[in-house]
Amino acid sequence: MLDWTDEQKMLRDAIRSYVDKEIVPLRDELEHGDLPPYEVLRKMFTTFGIDEMARDGFNRRLERDVSPAPTSSEPRSSSQASGFDPALMLILLIELSRHCPGMVTALGVSVGLTASAIDNRGTPAQRERWVPNLLTLDRIGAWALTEPGSGSDAFGAMRASARRDGDDYILNGSKTFITNGPYADTVVFICKLDEGDPIDERKIVSFVLDRGMPGLEQSRPLRKMGMHSSPTGEIFVSDLRAGRDRLIGETEDSPTDARDGAKGTFATERAGVAAMALGIIEQCQSLCVEYANDRVQFGQPIGQFQLIQDKLARMEIARLNVSNLVFRYIEAINENKPLSLAEASAMKLYSARAATDVALEAVQLFGGNGYMAEFGLEQLARDAKALQIYGGTDELQITHIARGLLSSKPANR
Repeated sequence: MLDWTDEQKMLRDAIRSYVDKEIVPLRDELEHGDLPPYEVLRKMFTTFGIDEMARDGFNRRLERDVSPAPTSSEPRSSSQASGFDPALMLILLIELSRHCPGMVTALGVSVGLTASAIDNRGTPAQRERWVPNLLTLDRIGAWALTEPGSGSDAFGAMRASARRDGDDYILNGSKTFITNGPYADTVVFICKLDEGDPIDERKIVSFVLDRGMPGLEQSRPLRKMGMHSSPTGEIFVSDLRAGRDRLIGETEDSPTDARDGAKGTFATERAGVAAMALGIIEQCQSLCVEYANDRVQFGQPIGQFQLIQDKLARMEIARLNVSNLVFRYIEAINENKPLSLAEASAMKLYSARAATDVALEAVQLFGGNGYMAEFGLEQLARDAKALQIYGGTDELQITHIARGLLSSKPANR
């Protein structure tokens, strides 16, 4: 796949036009006001029929999975669980990221991470109970993994716990940096099963919690450097009683525990970061090319200066490379060959760095104007930096890539 098809380009243009008319006028309110992104996203889903496509796709998939016909014992991939055409969703992410990357984060965590965590390993009843409303944005989801003392060592340093109490479980723990945390209706709470054994040896399990449950507290949005259109908060769980029907899979002895399930969602999340990076790169490059033609200094357009041309050329190289990564991902999913964790990590590492570099160079090319909020470049530069941190830091991606290489068999030469 070298480029979008004609049909995909028509869809891209329609989404771009919609974003320009319906979302860009709200950007300041989303970025600096008190407007959560959810109603804006719901309207977009309804306009393009994405909610109905997601619901229909889920119903067909659920019917197939519960049929008596033999099926694979392998867990469903996150892309299968999402219920969306990968090209459609990536185009949507790219176009939103040209102006409000934070909205993509809020969207992806709800319809991607949260829905997939339940759909990949939940029972049919659990999937039917929670997944459709997450995929259609009728309910907002949060995926609660990170803790104040964990960060990159999300599982090793995890202290959140689930203790058996009769047929129920008593949950305790706190989570931080949780996308959609302040407004989430449905929370996937990842913790360790406390059976009295050493904490490092405990099983990882996941529970589905609903807003308003006794013992569940959600903080107000946290202040942060960028991604302001994506509310981030803390989750506090104190002696919360959860029935077995809220334990994902309704078993503690799943062939693949929540740790493996989380790693599966990481691959999809990291592919989404590449789409976000591409949107940021495309917008920065477009603004810079226009500015380089129009801005006159020393008697000529600044685009005539070789140092400016160097910046534009490097932006184009980044755009081409990230585009190729996105196209490769679409082909892999369409051929049912999901990326390995190492491949997804390489995709995220390069794309996040490229977007950050391009955004900062765009600010530099605009000079004082780039530092002002009017052109939107300072926002994109702040937002791009988050891509190197969330979903796994650059340093963690390097570790995953290297481990993948070191554990693989040498290639034939």
